[in-house]
Amino acid sequence: MAAPGEPILEVRDLVKHFPLTQGIVFKRQVGAIKAVDGVSFDLHRGETLGIVGESGCGKSTLAKLLMALERPTSGTVKVDGKDITKAKGAELKRLRRDIQMVMQDPYTSLNPRMTVGDIVGEPFEIHPDVVPKSQRRKRVQELLEVVGLNPDHINRYPHQFSGGQRQRIGIARGLALQPKIIICDEPVSALDVSIQAQVINLLKRLQDEFKLSYIFIAHDLSVVRHISDRVAVMYLGKFVEMGTDAQIYERPSHPYTQALLSAVPVPNPEGREHRRRIILQGDPPSPANPPSGCRFRTRCWKAQDICASQVPALEVRPGVDHPAACHFAEAHDVVGAGEAGPEVPAPAQ
Repeated sequence: MAAPGEPILEVRDLVKHFPLTQGIVFKRQVGAIKAVDGVSFDLHRGETLGIVGESGCGKSTLAKLLMALERPTSGTVKVDGKDITKAKGAELKRLRRDIQMVMQDPYTSLNPRMTVGDIVGEPFEIHPDVVPKSQRRKRVQELLEVVGLNPDHINRYPHQFSGGQRQRIGIARGLALQPKIIICDEPVSALDVSIQAQVINLLKRLQDEFKLSYIFIAHDLSVVRHISDRVAVMYLGKFVEMGTDAQIYERPSHPYTQALLSAVPVPNPEGREHRRRIILQGDPPSPANPPSGCRFRTRCWKAQDICASQVPALEVRPGVDHPAACHFAEAHDVVGAGEAGPEVPAPAQ
């Protein structure tokens, strides 16, 4: 068990490259998709780390690596001091009790042929020593009650529940083995806004009650800020900036983070008038052939020669109070003063 103050999850230099091959009979590797390319971070007990980034940046692949659903090309993932990247068989099965996942789509992550009781109780079939068989039904009903569902609905099927209720069933299944870490892979993206708030509040309550640690992956920056203690911004397989929610949202220092936050709608009309919108040029490069040096340089208005020749380390830069992987990192107020990219004029009234 991790000592007080020690991280419960340690990720070091995690890399996952998917080979690209040619040929049918005589296959040969001609390249690799660099989905995750050197990610390192710590997660402490009771903490939530939010991970944001555009589609295809490697967030879901990172989640699979943390769950040992994919084997890394290199690097280590330690849960409570135990490396799960090399574990196999019974040892891996035992380690997986401590780290569980809540899936993105509640409509496809639940087996329509199984009752809610069978779905939530399935972890007990895989790990029969956790709860005696005679007590499993009662335990499943307790889990349903914990997530705000009627325990008498244990014999119903997923199609008899709404989307928000189905996601609660998925959360109950994730809690079954009393894990220490839960990976939430965009758990509210398929839900209505009002239901999103209910699920987020449920996750926060469960975290306080069971001392859980979360990896929370999402596109919605406002949702991530609401639930996260720290936020990591991911771009093309790498973390480009990491800090507390206040550091990332109020003083972003990496140009990519600044561009992401400048696109968030501003509800206050007065703030909207002073908004400086950053429009990125071009499309994200291919993960099979990323740019040399800084991977963001082909879309960055600050890029210079050094950006093409040297990979910027994720570290604290002068004048910035949190790590950023940019040679020219500079604290920037998204709404208000500060250097920005091209400014979009306000629409005509």
